[in-house]
Amino acid sequence: SEGTVQEFRSRADSAKLQLQEQGVNSNIYWEMGDEDWTNSDFVPLVPTSAVTGEGVQDILLLLCQIAQRKLWRQLMWCANLQATVLEVKAIDGLGMTVDVLVVNGYLREGDKAVFCTLNGPVVTEIRGLLTPPPSREMRIKSEYIHHKEIKGALGVKLIGNGLEKVMAGTPVMVVGEYDEEEDIKQEVMSDLSKLQDKLSTDKKGVMVQASTLGALEALLQFLREETKPPIPVSAIGIGTIHKRDVTKISIMNEKGCPEYATVLAFDVPVERDAREHANDVNVRIFTADIIYHLFDQFTRFMEQLTEKRREDAAGIAVFPSIVKILPQHVFNQKDPIIVGVEVVEGILKVGTPLCVPAVGGLTVGVVTSIECNGREQETARKGSSVAIKIVNETNPTITYGRQFDASHSLYSQLSRASIDALKLHFKDKLENEDWRLVVKLKKVFGII
Repeated sequence: SEGTVQEFRSRADSAKLQLQEQGVNSNIYWEMGDEDWTNSDFVPLVPTSAVTGEGVQDILLLLCQIAQRKLWRQLMWCANLQATVLEVKAIDGLGMTVDVLVVNGYLREGDKAVFCTLNGPVVTEIRGLLTPPPSREMRIKSEYIHHKEIKGALGVKLIGNGLEKVMAGTPVMVVGEYDEEEDIKQEVMSDLSKLQDKLSTDKKGVMVQASTLGALEALLQFLREETKPPIPVSAIGIGTIHKRDVTKISIMNEKGCPEYATVLAFDVPVERDAREHANDVNVRIFTADIIYHLFDQFTRFMEQLTEKRREDAAGIAVFPSIVKILPQHVFNQKDPIIVGVEVVEGILKVGTPLCVPAVGGLTVGVVTSIECNGREQETARKGSSVAIKIVNETNPTITYGRQFDASHSLYSQLSRASIDALKLHFKDKLENEDWRLVVKLKKVFGII
């Protein structure tokens, strides 16, 4: 209908305008003339439907056409070797092999190849070049065809020594007759050298393992820049997670950081013995094919761990508070003492031990309940007026009106241990003015 056509035109114009704001010229592909295709920087737009799939075939056709019309110079084959590592894996009977995509140039059996690893360049002689039978994928198990020479563009399985730590996504180079081996090593490692700052690690943190160098870079950037707070990383790796990787990160348990005895595995397999060893040495392995899912798993674990630690520290941590007794609201003077109070400063919580510094640090007792308007609550903040019950099991004879009265303010009884517990487990629960009160109470109780 005419309305549908107008709606389409409106949305298409809006899309073109947004692209133009980003410096991209575009047009609906069927409205582009020959000049737009060959001599301009116009990008074709293809309307597609996620429901019916319409437009997908057009996208595939346009990709082929653009490659032939605009990218033919870049796609021309040349003799200079251009090859990239796709995957590193062990094959029965062949040992450790490397799947390589040869885009340009030649690879020959007997060539001296240079690979990139996190520990530096590895130089090895190519002992074999294998490809699957025609019309079969390399991932499908079958008899391989041996080659003396491979010409790009082609995927090939390469056999050699010392390939265990080769990183997927890195280039492969060959030392030619007139090449300096050290120059080739530097060139192979150049991509990694550029990323050295991004791949730097912390003294304490989790281990991050990814399938390729690019994936590792993206994951590290996400963990350090986009997560709040940032997740520290102490070790990195590429490829399958082995038992030695688990052993390496288990040292975080010995360093007193069990939460970081964790492997974040992005799009990589985990060996069975690595999982079994992880259970034995208390190391967690989180796996996912999507970065956000990996982050969610670790965040959930950290939240559960933090909550457990807070529960364990609840008996030690004492929140700072100063309360004033309301003399017109004294309901019980002794065992238990039930009085109305106003929270003058800080946070009063159930379980807080109260004392009277003005009477030689007299311990009044522990707050066992807080009530406001007939409802029990766990905390009362500055400015609140509440009724509290105070129990003193060690000295039940403490009596309001005899040892202390409304002229004396009640203080939370802090100690060095309770302040340390607050800093470690409840830092985000206290505001700046609460921490200023902690400093004030330290002076009152003579805490260093």
